[in-house]
Amino acid sequence: TSPVWFSRQTKRNSCQSRCSLAPHVSSFKKLLSFTLLLLDANMSEFRKAFAKAKNIAIITGAGVSAESGVPTFRGEHEKWRKWHSQDLASPEAFSRNPSRVWEFYHYRRELVLDKKPSAVHLAIAECEARLKKQGRSVVVITQCQDDLHRQAGSKHVLKIHGSLLETRCMSCGQVTVNKQSPICAALKSKGAPGANVPDAEIPVDKLPRCEERDCHGLLRPNVVFFGETLDSHILTNVEKEMEICDLCLVVGTSSIVYPAAMFGPRVAARGVPVAEFNMNTTPKTEYFMYHFQGPCGTTLPLALAPHESEEL
Repeated sequence: TSPVWFSRQTKRNSCQSRCSLAPHVSSFKKLLSFTLLLLDANMSEFRKAFAKAKNIAIITGAGVSAESGVPTFRGEHEKWRKWHSQDLASPEAFSRNPSRVWEFYHYRRELVLDKKPSAVHLAIAECEARLKKQGRSVVVITQCQDDLHRQAGSKHVLKIHGSLLETRCMSCGQVTVNKQSPICAALKSKGAPGANVPDAEIPVDKLPRCEERDCHGLLRPNVVFFGETLDSHILTNVEKEMEICDLCLVVGTSSIVYPAAMFGPRVAARGVPVAEFNMNTTPKTEYFMYHFQGPCGTTLPLALAPHESEEL
């Protein structure tokens, strides 16, 4: 076969392919146009609800942290070495092997320490500050264990799953903000996630210890491990916010972790508008009045931008 014939034949085949695909491309474009119109209509309706709302509750999950480059520990990041996060983030695992669990959390701490707030974090913080001047409130109820909401400037933040950047003493119970890197000398350069990386087997007395006078107890991350109950004080505050909010946003969460997964549906059951912002639909999408699909770094800033009715 000559190169010239091959070139002409390829061109002919390409032309035939384009011709046969033309109806499908046209249908796709129509569907895309309809979807965009629907999204515009939904956003327009949401913006009306947003303009009227006096108390806005924003529930955020791992997808918000992902916008800043923090792994979600699902999919390709599901495992650390050969363990799932559920295998490590439990009281039993910490009791059995505090060195391994601290390696895992040291790895997670180092991941978040150099991350910066994303467009999502900044849009929420800006919205809170702006609406406060109008006598309106915004509360962030987050499942994220980083500090990015506060770094962005959010003031009213309820962290229901605790913080990677806090420690709690197993002996005296003291909770302390700790952003040291590394958190202790023995963990320096430890915590690599590779499947074949061996455990460091750090002696317990070399792991992070309490600095309260006469204590020196073993510290643990101040996070909610699997199997533990949420902080009752924080949960009480969340319940209050769920009862008074007149608009709720559910942002970047898979809605499969309880009790947080039921916060949005419970608000919706009161007849309050709830808007979900996510890359995909979730098991709770059907409960909500609005669903905005796509990167929340794109959709949320548009939703929270100043409304034309606002006095700026």
